[in-house]
Amino acid sequence: MTSRWTDLERPPLSVRALSRGLVDFGVWREIRVVEETGSTNADVVQLARSGAAAGLVLVAEHQTAARGRLDRGWSAPARSGLTFSVLLRPSDVTPDVMPDLQVGLPPRPPVAVPPARWSLLPLVVGVGVATALRRVADIEVGLKWPNDLMIGDRKVAGILAEVVDDAVVVGVGLNVTLREAELPVPAATSLALAGAGCTDRDTLLRAVVRGIGDEYLAWRRVEGDGERSVLPRYRQLCVTLGREVSVDLGADSLKGRAVEINADGSLVVQTSAGRRSVSAGDVVHVR
Repeated sequence: MTSRWTDLERPPLSVRALSRGLVDFGVWREIRVVEETGSTNADVVQLARSGAAAGLVLVAEHQTAARGRLDRGWSAPARSGLTFSVLLRPSDVTPDVMPDLQVGLPPRPPVAVPPARWSLLPLVVGVGVATALRRVADIEVGLKWPNDLMIGDRKVAGILAEVVDDAVVVGVGLNVTLREAELPVPAATSLALAGAGCTDRDTLLRAVVRGIGDEYLAWRRVEGDGERSVLPRYRQLCVTLGREVSVDLGADSLKGRAVEINADGSLVVQTSAGRRSVSAGDVVHVR
C-alpha cells in the first residue's frame, strides 16, 4: 500500500482541521477529502442528482480523470495542488442556508436566485478564489474571462461550473507546489513557482473556500444581482478587459478588444464590425 507521506514536501490535508475551520461558516455544511477519484465534479454531479444538500465540499488529493472547459483533460501529481468541487443550490430557501454573520442579529430569510442569473456563478467563485489568494498567499492573481485565474500571463487555476437540475456544481483546480517539469502546459504556473507567500494547502483551502462562501452569500442576498455584488470586483480583477483577444466560439470566431463585462457576465468585444457580446468561448489574449 502506498503511504500518504511518500512525498514529505506534499503532506496530506487534515479533514478534521478543515471541517473545524469551514463547517457552519456561512454556507458550508460538510467537507469530504478522498485520497483519489476520477473527477470531483463528476462525483458531486452524481451526489447532486441523488439529492445531496447544498454546502458540500469534496476535495481530492489526486484526480485521475480531471477535466476543464471543453472537456480538456489535465493531470497533476498527488497533493501538488487543490482540486475540489462544491455543491450549491441557488434556489434553496432552507432556513439555515444563509445565516446572518452579524453578531446579535437574527438570521435573514434566504432569497432564491432565478436560474437566469446562475451564469454569474463562475465569476462569483473566481472573485472568491482570487481575493483569498491575494490575501493569504500575498500574490497578484487576476481573472481571465470567463474562468481562469492568472499570475501574469500564466494560468494558476481554473474553474468549471455545471448546472444539474436545480443545483450548480463548481469545481476548482489550483496549482500549488507543481514544479516546472510537472506543469501540464508551458503556459501554466503554480503558487510555488510564482513565489507565493503561502503554499500550505490546509491554509489555502480554508481561505479559498471561505472566500467563495463570502462572495456566494453576498450574491444570494441581492437575488443574484451581479451589479450589486460580484461584478464591480470582477471587473477590477479581470485581466481580459482592455486586451486584444481572439475568441473561439466553436463554429465561429472573432477578434477585437475586450471592453466590458455585461450584467449577465458575458464579455463585450469591440470588433471591426461593431460590438459583440459573448456568453461562452475560448479566449486567447493576443500579444
